[in-house]
Amino acid sequence: MFNFRGQEMKQLLLAGVALSVATAASAADMQARPYTKAPPPALVSPAYNWSGFYVGAMGGYGWGTDAGSGGFGGGTVGYNWQFPGSQFVFGIEVDAAAASIKDSFTEDVDVGVGALTPLRQDSKINSFGSVTGRAGFAMDAVLLYAKGGFAWGNNKTTFTLPEFGVSNSDSHTHTGYAIGGGLEYLFTPNWSAKAEYMFTSLGSENYNLLGEQLASGNIDFHTIKVGVNYHFR
Repeated sequence: MFNFRGQEMKQLLLAGVALSVATAASAADMQARPYTKAPPPALVSPAYNWSGFYVGAMGGYGWGTDAGSGGFGGGTVGYNWQFPGSQFVFGIEVDAAAASIKDSFTEDVDVGVGALTPLRQDSKINSFGSVTGRAGFAMDAVLLYAKGGFAWGNNKTTFTLPEFGVSNSDSHTHTGYAIGGGLEYLFTPNWSAKAEYMFTSLGSENYNLLGEQLASGNIDFHTIKVGVNYHFR
């Protein structure tokens, strides 16, 4: 049998009471502690923003029923607006190109000599350009866009009568509109590549050829272009 003296018994009882009180207080504190829900994740802005000025180079191929076909090359300058958190991109773009879009055909005509004479007609679009608005939808580094606006083109037409050794040329700048769209991809934060289709319709002009005022009719042509742009950040 264990034999405790009175003083030792009191100390043991006090220690037991203190341990019980501390354990109960700790359990009550754990039950009363409120549960805090984690805050929702903050909205993240798109990793890419298309806003700002850009310049670039472009080139491609053009063709049309009455315009012939051929290549072209030139430059581009523009500006984009994209509001933070938005995927919509708006902008304005100006481009211009030197071109060699040519058409040629020969037909027999009556020039008053009692017989039909071959007449050769050569036409060439020497240059063209546009001032257009752009509206697009950005998916980070990819931009799908449509564009349209004012267009111009310089065309030269030559009539030649080979049998008479006669040739006459005239050139005019035509104006009209252009509409189309494309895809642009930012392969670095400052550099992008693009592919674009455009339809251009230029109004008629009167040409003075072989002493006659001749209406050209509308000049309609299609273009496919590729290019690279540098974006200022």
